[in-house]
Amino acid sequence: MLNGLDTPLAQALLNWAGHGLWDLQWWQVLLIALALTHVTIASVTIFLHRHQAHRSLDLHPLPSHFFRFWLWMTTGMVTKEWAAIHRKHHAKCETPEDPHSPQTRGLSTVFWTGAELYRAESENAETMTKYGHGTPDDWIERNVYTRFSVLGVSLMLIIDVVLFGALGAAVWALQMAWIPVTAAGIINGIGHYWGYRNFECQDASTNISPWGILIGGEELHNNHHTYPTSAKLSVKPYEFDIGWLYIRILSALGLAHVKKRPPRIAYGDVKPADVNTLEAIIANRYEVMAGYAREVRRAARSEIAGLKAKGEQAKADALQGARRWLDRDDEKVPAAEQARMAVARATSPVLDKMLTMREELRQLWLNRSLNREQLTANLAAWCKRAEDSGIAALQEFSLRLRAARV
Repeated sequence: MLNGLDTPLAQALLNWAGHGLWDLQWWQVLLIALALTHVTIASVTIFLHRHQAHRSLDLHPLPSHFFRFWLWMTTGMVTKEWAAIHRKHHAKCETPEDPHSPQTRGLSTVFWTGAELYRAESENAETMTKYGHGTPDDWIERNVYTRFSVLGVSLMLIIDVVLFGALGAAVWALQMAWIPVTAAGIINGIGHYWGYRNFECQDASTNISPWGILIGGEELHNNHHTYPTSAKLSVKPYEFDIGWLYIRILSALGLAHVKKRPPRIAYGDVKPADVNTLEAIIANRYEVMAGYAREVRRAARSEIAGLKAKGEQAKADALQGARRWLDRDDEKVPAAEQARMAVARATSPVLDKMLTMREELRQLWLNRSLNREQLTANLAAWCKRAEDSGIAALQEFSLRLRAARV
């Protein structure tokens, strides 16, 4: 009697179960799995985020539908739900109504249960109605992608197992976990809790890394919250946004059209502050304040060095301890740090003056009760006080402001 396992068919089935249609080494399967997850990341950042949620670029129907199909297969996410939840996040950022803010819900909750927070918000009919406008509503969206959102990921499991055998289940599991961990966990969690900030925008967003590769450029989250309608997330020479690279390639092929990029302030000759100067400063206020922050940090380093040279180590230590908060808006400084900030300002009249004038400068775009002529007069007076202050950093900054043009 023949052993069934010795037949050619049985051997073929056993071989397929072990290796799938592609007889690859484990490391080759891993590389392919990472490549597949990267396509998913690119689909999220280009299609869902920059194209659908923020309308920062237009996409040709060919890549647009590919991204929709790929996301249906690899995430099961519905375009309208994702766009609506993300728009609400921007509209209600860091408030109790924010669907996933670590500032109100705790970092651990957002990091580990971000996908659950997303699902819960997707069932909020008010959110879908108010923030889900303008997303695809064609036949295939209604009857396939939305109606059978689980079918796509089920097909992906079958494809992975057919191609890779038993390892295919692991490939599929990695694909399913990739977005909940990277987008829901890292970007929504860590991206509002830890990292560096180029701009003092109104929320707690941070840049996790200056090199946006693994998560498609979304690592530059503070840049994005500062300029949410920009298709390009990198703003500094040392920053890299791989999502923007892909958009540039699509643009070169005629498959995408960029609508907005981060604004850049222009400089001309130094002139008396006028309405044009005011408009340039207000339009580029985040860049202006980032420049002011650099001057504050430079002045702080100089003050600390001077105190140490005089042997006043205690004062130098007090100033050093407050350095992290010197360039932050007053309301963003934690209550526990207020006393340390008061000591630091008392220690350094130069920094105290710079911080006072920083707040006065910020009032140019915060004060809604003054007309343009009054604000222009205030700007001219601010520049005069800065240039009469005797503080080199303020004098140089004022001259740059007076050279600013739209």
